[in-house]
Amino acid sequence: MIAANSTTAPLDLDACAREQIHIPGSIQPAGLLLVVEPEGGTIVQSAIPGTPLLQDFDCPRGQRLERVLGGALAGLASSVLVAPDRGTVHLGIVSLKGVAHHATAHRAQGMILLELEEARPDELGSLEDLYPLIREFMADLERAPDTAALCDLAARQLRRITGLDRVLIYRFDTGWNGTVIAESRNEALPSYLDLRFPASDIPAQARELYRTSRLRLIANCDYTPVPIEPAINPLTGQPTDLGQALLRSVSPVHLQYMRNMGTGTSMSISLLREGRLWGLVSCHNRAPCRVPYNVRTACDLLGQVLALQVAAKEHAAEVEQRVARRAIQARLLALMAAEDDFLKGLAREPGQLLSLTQSEGAAIVHLGRCVLLGRAPGEQAVMELVNWLESTRRDDTFHSDSLATEWPAALGCKDTASGLLAVSISQMHASYVLWFRPEIVHTVQWGGDPRKQADPARLSPRTSFEAWKETVRLRSLPWTQADVEGALELRTAIVDIVLRKAEEMADLNEQLVRSNKELEAFSYSVSHDLRAPFRHIVGYSELLLQSAGEKLGDQEKRFVATIIESANSAGVLVDNLLSFSQMGRTTLGKVKVNMHHLLEEVRRLLEVDTVGRDIEWKIGTLPTVEADPMMLRLVFQNLLSNAIKFTRDVEKAVIQVSGQAQHHEYVFCVRDNGCGFDMRYVHKLFGVFQRLHHVEEFEGTGIGLANVRRIIERHGGRTWAEGEVGKGASVYFTLPDTSGVQP
Repeated sequence: MIAANSTTAPLDLDACAREQIHIPGSIQPAGLLLVVEPEGGTIVQSAIPGTPLLQDFDCPRGQRLERVLGGALAGLASSVLVAPDRGTVHLGIVSLKGVAHHATAHRAQGMILLELEEARPDELGSLEDLYPLIREFMADLERAPDTAALCDLAARQLRRITGLDRVLIYRFDTGWNGTVIAESRNEALPSYLDLRFPASDIPAQARELYRTSRLRLIANCDYTPVPIEPAINPLTGQPTDLGQALLRSVSPVHLQYMRNMGTGTSMSISLLREGRLWGLVSCHNRAPCRVPYNVRTACDLLGQVLALQVAAKEHAAEVEQRVARRAIQARLLALMAAEDDFLKGLAREPGQLLSLTQSEGAAIVHLGRCVLLGRAPGEQAVMELVNWLESTRRDDTFHSDSLATEWPAALGCKDTASGLLAVSISQMHASYVLWFRPEIVHTVQWGGDPRKQADPARLSPRTSFEAWKETVRLRSLPWTQADVEGALELRTAIVDIVLRKAEEMADLNEQLVRSNKELEAFSYSVSHDLRAPFRHIVGYSELLLQSAGEKLGDQEKRFVATIIESANSAGVLVDNLLSFSQMGRTTLGKVKVNMHHLLEEVRRLLEVDTVGRDIEWKIGTLPTVEADPMMLRLVFQNLLSNAIKFTRDVEKAVIQVSGQAQHHEYVFCVRDNGCGFDMRYVHKLFGVFQRLHHVEEFEGTGIGLANVRRIIERHGGRTWAEGEVGKGASVYFTLPDTSGVQP
């Protein structure tokens, strides 16, 4: 063990971070420690300073409790042996050679640890003497409006009670760095208000000890520790756990830290919230000073009250935030429920979605679509981000206030997306709702340069506490628990709505499938049964003209010709209707289809319709697709036939065919410069028996484009059209890109 008053021995900081500080093997010299075997009350270990006050007493080890120290403990022996299993109990005042000592006891490792701490001659007689100050503090606490005011009040009142030079309230952040948020001091020690200290100043095992033992006093940073003898408890075979001991000795590195700070005395009070270390009350005095036991007890009580008030204030603020965000969620839920597509509902009022997480930008990515709201990165950057999230996803949520440190590509969009909060809304697809926060460049004041490395040849604790400023970049405002919870609750609402709509769609689809099957069966039956009568009408009408043509007058011949023409038209209509009804019954035979070859085959079939016409064909580079070739042939046959038909009144017809890959699908277009159509009626274009031109102008049954739509939809594609009267029409259709490779 390094002597606590040594100023020359090097101190290993790494060893300090690993040090088992709950078993230091020694105590501070402000009193004595007896380790008592609880069954017989025998002393098995002791730590007694070599002061003149105690040097006349015999060694207590091996003796019963009531006989040691000249029998001074005889009146307390029974109370010591019934010490509670948890916590420390104050047993009263013990006089050793006329000097008063506070007697406290607690249990550890099956032993009872009895501590006798020398009382200060001028200390207050009891906790009641401090009651006026405590009562005043309690009354002021109720009037404090927020956490900052609470801490400022506590710092001032605790300095009044202790009389020390400086009292700091120190709060931990999520990375266990600490910031001084309140301070009360005189001129004996410098101000540390608003300074930040790195997590390494209070290692993890020290924080755990602060959590389990609320109060610690170091009366003199230059004390000489008093060793426990023997070092190993003979009954347990282990060093004695002093984690709850008031006189526990501390790490020599921490004592050197105090000297470097210019403080002779240090007292800390832990502030816990829901069992977790929230912060510390850190009290300092330039000169060594023993804070009396009763004053420390009062400070411990005030620390607990302060912690409860802080928790209550923060909880109230969190509840208020949650209530406000629940109202936003209710509004978003109503917007989504009112739309067939939840994306439209979320995007209808962008401010609501942004307010849910206090963000400046958002994006919704679902089934290849991307909707951007507010200050958000571009669509390409968002899609790349989603791909990265998919490749690294371990949970349904991701949040970071420094996205660039985890995804370097975010450097390019730091002004909009230095912070990211994302929730996945699908287990099967790369679907996310993402919120963005911009970079906030700000300055942090550290209590000394946290980047400086100690001399490897002579490691020592921090020697400088001068304010050191650091400009923080590539960080946004941090996401709070309320932000994350709000995003997760919205995710649940979206998933519920999507599932409900999926169930509704499944039910509707089932009804539609059943209705379509019935309609197809009816259409097939009627079409099939009508073909023969119409052929009979045509046949017998032609026979009538042949056999009785000489007896018929010109008017009668026109009547018969009209019958033949009408019957032929009806027969063509029935054939098309039969073909349409068979579209839903025919199994798709998908193979690789060369669209160039297929298009040329269709053009050769239609050459009879182009004889004598001046038509310029413009055929682009067409990709190879996976589809049913017979059905695609019918698609092109209908589209090219229409283009040829509707350009026949144009002096020079121009028909263009193009195809290109876009967002995991192929988009094809057949464009002409013919008569066109009025876009007000575009919704009728792909309907069965729907025509936008009179039959006297252009022949047809109105089923061709309906067949095109049905074929394309069976392939998983889409159809639409654009046109202008007198300037031509463009008909588009898409086919999925199943290869996964862009051509």
